[in-house]
Amino acid sequence: MSPTVRPISRAEHLAFVEARPSASHMQVPSWGDVKADWEAESLGWFEPDGRLSGVGLVLLRPLPKVRRYLAYLPEGPVIDWAAPDLERRLEPMVAYLKGRGAFSVKMGPPVVARRWSPEAVKAAIADPAAHRLADVPPTSYEQGAVDLAARLRRMGWRRSEAGGEEGFAAGQPRYVCQVPFAGRSLDDVQRGLNQQWRRNVRKAEKAGVKVVRGGHDDLPVFYDLYTETAERDRFIPRPLPYFQRMWTALTAEHPDRMRLYLAHHEGEVLAAATMLVVGGHVWYSYGASTSRRREVQPNNAMQWRMMCDAHELGAHVYDFRGITDTLEESNHLLGLLRFKVGAGGEAVEYVGEWDLPLNRLLHKALDVYMTRR
Repeated sequence: MSPTVRPISRAEHLAFVEARPSASHMQVPSWGDVKADWEAESLGWFEPDGRLSGVGLVLLRPLPKVRRYLAYLPEGPVIDWAAPDLERRLEPMVAYLKGRGAFSVKMGPPVVARRWSPEAVKAAIADPAAHRLADVPPTSYEQGAVDLAARLRRMGWRRSEAGGEEGFAAGQPRYVCQVPFAGRSLDDVQRGLNQQWRRNVRKAEKAGVKVVRGGHDDLPVFYDLYTETAERDRFIPRPLPYFQRMWTALTAEHPDRMRLYLAHHEGEVLAAATMLVVGGHVWYSYGASTSRRREVQPNNAMQWRMMCDAHELGAHVYDFRGITDTLEESNHLLGLLRFKVGAGGEAVEYVGEWDLPLNRLLHKALDVYMTRR
């Protein structure tokens, strides 16, 4: 028999997540409070014996002028993706969401497909024949991800096109950079930093850079640096209330769910970053810095402090989040890839996000809307 999918309480949802080694920060109940322009609902998968075997945070957003919804489960749901009866786990979810008025379902299975070691990425960047990570043989390869993709296609799902997270373009990065911590001492992690990273951390320490933890009242300081970063790196910044809402919602659920770090030098904050924690998975979430006094290396000092704190928390991975899969020198994001890999990070490819159109006409209208906006 297939599991039954139905709404559950926030307490049930959180208890299930906390009993696992980890889950995405986008699959905890409080994330629904962060995404205030979506309607959030916690779903539970119940086996015939009544046991809760999976949960999911679904975000619902109506198509303009039509009370039909895009249903989105970012980096979820939290189910056994290797289960031989996966079809019987997804079908009741789709049926429930269709009954809720969903015209399309988007989800992001948290399943790794390929990994590239820091050495492999460094060699690929130096190889003129390598234009994308996909051109480079991976250090490790997960057959289960290939099998999962094939099963999803047979069920009618299709891989999403890459997109941003604003509005309906609810896309999460397919390629990320992660520093593995499991089974490694902090000395091991430090030895994984490349020579430039170690030099910069020492330089920051010698220059007197101090990294401290901040709180809600320090978010405006972070935000000033963040808007400067947005202008410099050519992206549209989120508004300050978004970060204030994030802090309030996440820390209410768990005091360490979100942290803020500030790098000070001679009375001025030169860099700031947010960190998210769910179980053994720690994410570097948002970063910001000024162009002033970059020679004292505040970003290296701040990231190393965050990595040390993550290790102290018992993290099994420190996640730098999204990276470009383009290896071209002309890509302005290549420097960020070098920075993250220099910290000992592996390049990691997930199986990606997948769409299931339930009403093809409305799903097509969504595509047209996104193309024009």
